[in-house]
Amino acid sequence: MVKIEYHSDLKEVQSDGQLARLLSDASQHAPFDRLAWWQLLEEHCDLKPLLAVAREADSAAVLALAGPDGHLTALANWYTFRFRPIVTDDQPPLAELARELAGRAHRITISGLPDEDDSASLLEAAFTSAGWLVRREVCDTNHILAVSGRDYDAYIAGRPGKLRTTLKRKSNKVDTQILTHFDADAWAAYEDIYSESWKPEEGSPDFLRAFAQQEGEAGRLRLAVARPAGGDEAIAAQMWTVEGGTAFIHKLAHREAAKPLSPGSVLTAALFRHVIDTDKVDLVDFGTGDDPYKRDWMEEVRPRFRLDMFRPMALRNWPELGKIGLRRLAAKAKRG
Repeated sequence: MVKIEYHSDLKEVQSDGQLARLLSDASQHAPFDRLAWWQLLEEHCDLKPLLAVAREADSAAVLALAGPDGHLTALANWYTFRFRPIVTDDQPPLAELARELAGRAHRITISGLPDEDDSASLLEAAFTSAGWLVRREVCDTNHILAVSGRDYDAYIAGRPGKLRTTLKRKSNKVDTQILTHFDADAWAAYEDIYSESWKPEEGSPDFLRAFAQQEGEAGRLRLAVARPAGGDEAIAAQMWTVEGGTAFIHKLAHREAAKPLSPGSVLTAALFRHVIDTDKVDLVDFGTGDDPYKRDWMEEVRPRFRLDMFRPMALRNWPELGKIGLRRLAAKAKRG
């Protein structure tokens, strides 16, 4: 028999032996799948969690949700590379969970779903079988590098000629430092550089700092700073993490005034060398977004999906379902 439960108190989850183990560092080898990540979202990003859990014997499925008024979304934010259900095996009780959620929400929208691990297809099938109307679409892209046994020199030899020329000309003009622990001065340099960079305003600086400290304590942080050769002022900084054979590129920034030195490219190359030759990762994950510069470093692109799930008889859904129907008719008419 499947048992369904909901948790809005993450401390309560932490004291549940089975859930705590399932959502721990030892079981989940990406930050976005862990209880600690969701706790930071709750603390720093004003997200109210609702963990929907289905259990049957030793099998379990967890869907980390948030949101009021019957329209639930993923418990995630702009720092989340991807979102997926957390399951214990190949046949988790997701359909039962989807059926039960009909009493909690008239609509559930989940973005950032991968499907290389069947997460999007698994959820789509579960909600469809439970009677929800499911709309699936590509919502983002994820650039990755499969190292495939190469060392750094072999990897960099395959990069575009323009990038290799830039690195050859500028590397001796920039000093790089890579820390595997949290350092307050290095972090202050990152925040200062970010404030002068081309990047938009940081979504939640407190969240990011707390995450960096957490990852530093666990030995997973790679915090890097670049300075002009022989100089003291930091002109570029990046934050990566490494675990489970994957390097995740979270943040990067450089001072616009230092752009002629290409400090961002030089620092990125130094980090690639470190994670490939020292950390021996199998994969480098550049997060979401189709920024052109990512193509210089990465070799594959994976889609990220959005599932919009509607209770068909819920009156609150009818206006949105009507709009979707009209858009489909317009697209069909345009195709002829």
